[in-house]
Amino acid sequence: MKNYLMGQQDPCIKDILQRLEHTDKVLDRLSKSIKRTFNGERFISDSDLSRVLRISRRTLQDYRSAGILPYYLISGKALYKESDVQQMLEKAYRPAFDARKLI
Repeated sequence: MKNYLMGQQDPCIKDILQRLEHTDKVLDRLSKSIKRTFNGERFISDSDLSRVLRISRRTLQDYRSAGILPYYLISGKALYKESDVQQMLEKAYRPAFDARKLI
C-alpha cells in the first residue's frame, strides 16, 4: 500500500483553499461595513439615513426642524442616534386596519 501525501495540487485541498480565500474576502467586506459605537450608541449620517428610509435629505431636514427626529449637528453634518431613529419609527407605527374587528 502506497502512502498518499496530499498537497496543494490535490483537488480537495485546492477547493478548501479557494473557500478559505472567499471567506476571508467576505469577512473583510463585512468588517468594513460594521459601524463602530460611541458609548454604546451607533450614529447614522444624514445621507445613510435618507438612503435607508428611502426619503430625501430635505425630508430629514423637515423632521429636524419640526422636532420629530433628534439629531447632532457637528460642523454642518447631521448625525442621528440609531436608537432615536428606532424610537421615532415605533412612535409613528400604525397597525393595519382590520375589517373583521368591525363585524
